[in-house]
Amino acid sequence: MSGIPRELGGSVAVVTGASRGIGKGIALELGAAGATVFVTGRSATTGRLPGTVHATAARIDELGGVGVPFVCDHRDDDAVARLFQRVRDEYGRLDVLVNNVYNAPAAARWLGKPFWAVPPTAWDETFDVGVRSHYAAAVFAAPLLIESGGLIVNISSPGAERYMHNAVYGVAKCALDRLTADLARDLTDSDVTVVSLWPGIVNTELLQMVPADADGRRMVTLPGEGSFDLDAAESPHFPGRAVVALATDPARRERTGNSWRVADLADAYGFTDVDGRVPRND
Repeated sequence: MSGIPRELGGSVAVVTGASRGIGKGIALELGAAGATVFVTGRSATTGRLPGTVHATAARIDELGGVGVPFVCDHRDDDAVARLFQRVRDEYGRLDVLVNNVYNAPAAARWLGKPFWAVPPTAWDETFDVGVRSHYAAAVFAAPLLIESGGLIVNISSPGAERYMHNAVYGVAKCALDRLTADLARDLTDSDVTVVSLWPGIVNTELLQMVPADADGRRMVTLPGEGSFDLDAAESPHFPGRAVVALATDPARRERTGNSWRVADLADAYGFTDVDGRVPRND
């Protein structure tokens, strides 16, 4: 992390869907940089996959930040409104909103399927949690972020520009990147920065369930996309370090309205993944 300011003491962040995966990695990196981090998600108890909002918040405390667990279904607008009212009531400010929440286990059912094998209900599952919830959080967070000149990060994907996973996934990521551009347009007269972040293949808890093959490699093969070696994937901390770099960059407004690969930001800001690599696997 040489060359990057790491101090976010006094800053307040909200990371949605942070009980595990990319959201957890981002929340932990913000906490390690000293931020108070509201950790949201539906996971109050451990289910099929490990991780809860309480466990992530406790780990943030251990890293030197302040973790605040908030159990929330991001399809419930009233619950989301209560989240940001609590942020205002208890801290009076919001500096970073990371829209990460995503129904990954549901989406996994349709990976690599042609559109005629993906039911219309998959559209609703993907857009309700992966696009609409991001819009709703931005709506309720906007007054606080305008006051602070804060940062909105929407977790998107290279699927916005090329085929990935299935047709519904790609259209949702295109919509999310357009949302980023249009929110930035509406916030032109403020100091708020809005970006989409494109991680590559991330070794989340879900992918960690993939067993090794006869050669000892954990491979995933998707029709039309090829095979991926999960041992070369990036950790959830890698996109987290990108968010910290953006949050501590006084010139970040130059990036507003656009989409950024995590690896490209690593080159620009000088950070690496936890193992010292800059993974390029998207």
